[in-house]
Amino acid sequence: MAVLITGITGQDAAYLAKLLLEKGCEVYGTYRSVSTPNFWRLEEIGVINEIKLLEMDLYDTSNIIQAINIVHPSEIYNLAAQSFVALSFEKPILTGEVTALGVNRMLEAIRIVDPSIKFYQSSSSEMFGPASGLAKNEMAPFSPRSPYAISKLYAHWTTGLYREVYGIFGCCGILFNHESPLRGPEFVTRKISQAVAQIKMGQQAFFELGNLEVKRDWGFAGDYVQAMWLMLQQSNPDDFVVATGKTHSIKEFVEAAFRVVSIQIMWEGEGINEIGRNRQNGEVLVRVNRKYFRPSELNITVGDASKARKTLQWIPKVDFNELVNMMVEADLRRLSRTS
Repeated sequence: MAVLITGITGQDAAYLAKLLLEKGCEVYGTYRSVSTPNFWRLEEIGVINEIKLLEMDLYDTSNIIQAINIVHPSEIYNLAAQSFVALSFEKPILTGEVTALGVNRMLEAIRIVDPSIKFYQSSSSEMFGPASGLAKNEMAPFSPRSPYAISKLYAHWTTGLYREVYGIFGCCGILFNHESPLRGPEFVTRKISQAVAQIKMGQQAFFELGNLEVKRDWGFAGDYVQAMWLMLQQSNPDDFVVATGKTHSIKEFVEAAFRVVSIQIMWEGEGINEIGRNRQNGEVLVRVNRKYFRPSELNITVGDASKARKTLQWIPKVDFNELVNMMVEADLRRLSRTS
């Protein structure tokens, strides 16, 4: 069975490609023709030579149609997006073109070429907006607070529309934060794990973060792609929240990361003046910098994946501390190879 994954250079795509190859699928992955592709994730996870790569541009419906006609996929997993929330404030039009309208073009191409193709759309917990602290399920109202979240919601609803009007087997996974050693350093979790490893190796003195009190429902990307695959194996298309149901603050992530390298952090000060010191020697290892605060921040996000657990029989396997540990250990290995 041929399967097409868009955004093959990303974290989720690498884990998904590995999963699909293990299931005997012929995997095709697309990347933007205007970019200089970076396949380091596929190389690190060991699947680069098993995937057929295609240039495809989500700006161009005809280009998408051409790719579908080449691959003849039974399933398409759309993981391509402008996925940085902060950048979406700087480039809202670009974000809308790719993350919102790109999905519209993809669905239209499926409708034209082969409406029997099963389609997975990667939706985001950012669509829920400011949270009350209650876990969000599929029935929770949406209130997006960034160009990224608004674009994801457009794509989410468009997928539902094509499901209802054209009978396309379209599923949306409303994914809460999911991380891994393959996460890019632009994301706060990888920024932390990389900085902790560099501090341990004597290559960095300290690092700066934004709001330390922000809480996220963090899971392992390798677990979450399992849920993606399971959605398209069901008899009927539907949308599912994918989450652990547990929250941890950025401060907790920092503490857990330093524990991996046997450093205990103690905090001093408040707000913008808060710092994290090495309890053993008093060295300042973490500082707060206002430039890393988002224009519109979500203080807490937590998901209720009861539906996925019941219908898909999906259960996350990697817990928070295991996730942090694997990320820091991976960055330590990378630094050891290059030093």
